[in-house]
Amino acid sequence: MAFESLSDFLAMGGHAPYVWTAWGLTAALLVGSVLHARAERRQLLRELKRRARRERQAPRNTDIEEGA
Repeated sequence: MAFESLSDFLAMGGHAPYVWTAWGLTAALLVGSVLHARAERRQLLRELKRRARRERQAPRNTDIEEGA
């Protein structure tokens, strides 16, 4: 085993601040990326629903005479 105890593992041979900061930042960026993607998807779906609703409600003018 690489480490003798849990405290040795957490200390990472004296490099704990760098190692755990890197792990924390990586995890935060991954979680942030997932949350951002979900928020953008939700926003896109809302916009598409809004557009579809507008298109259904808009009066269609099919009585336009050409060349008049």
